[in-house]
Parts: sequence; C-alpha cells; structure tokens
Amino acid sequence: MDAGSDTSRVALDESAAGDCGGDAGGATTVTVRCTGHVRDTVGTHELEYTFEGRTLRAFLQAFFGDYDVEDLLIAETEAEATTSGWAPSDGDPPGAWAKNPEGEQTRSFARVAINGQFNEHLDGLNTELADGDRVSLLYPFMFCC
Repeated sequence: MDAGSDTSRVALDESAAGDCGGDAGGATTVTVRCTGHVRDTVGTHELEYTFEGRTLRAFLQAFFGDYDVEDLLIAETEAEATTSGWAPSDGDPPGAWAKNPEGEQTRSFARVAINGQFNEHLDGLNTELADGDRVSLLYPFMFCC
C-alpha cells in the first residue's frame, strides 16, 4: 500500500478509541457483498466474514487487513470523496445530506451499506453490526471518456 492509504487507516484507528471497535463484544459474522472493482479484487461477489468487534469500523479494519480494497473505498480527503456533477449546483442542495467526517468518507462513487442503507445515514463507522447483517462494499465499474 502507498503512504496515502496509511492516512485513512490512522483515521479509522484513532476514532476507534473507546468504541466497540475490536476491543469488546466478541466475534461477529456478517455477509459481505462486493461489486465492481471490489469484487474483482476480493475474487467473489459474496462471502461470510468473521471479525472481532461489533462495529463497522472494526469490520473495515479487519477486512482491509485481509483484502487490499481500502484504497478503492475510503477517501483520505474531502476532495477524494466529492465528485464534480453534471448538474450545476449552488452548493446548498435540497433536503438533508449526511456524510461521515473527513478520513471516514468513501471515495466518489464508492459506498459502504449495511442491510441496504448507506453507512453515513446510520451511525457512520460506529454503526453497530450483528451476526447475519449484510455489509455491501460498492464500487461500480465506470467506462467513459
């Protein structure tokens, strides 16, 4: 991994202090579904994955240790998490927009979902996971330009 990926890993680790990251709660087994580039790297579209802890943060730390997909999913900066859209914007979109803190956001077009809901609409990386939950790691193939 390059030095840049260490930045996001530090953000994942630092925020874990005091939560249910990998320190408590025992093992959790989830179903992981992968699309696009993540599927290519992992080698399958679905797998059962057991990790120590109960949060999405603990899952991601363990999963990124076993599969080299962190750089595909986690943005290190706000710029990597934002894409320029094709529609003009005044910078104040309608409705409620939730996002994770910098260093815990997904890259443009990549998403992490728990049971069909994007993590930023739940409790971010502190979202509690239970046995049998479905974690989707989404990074579509894009062919353009």
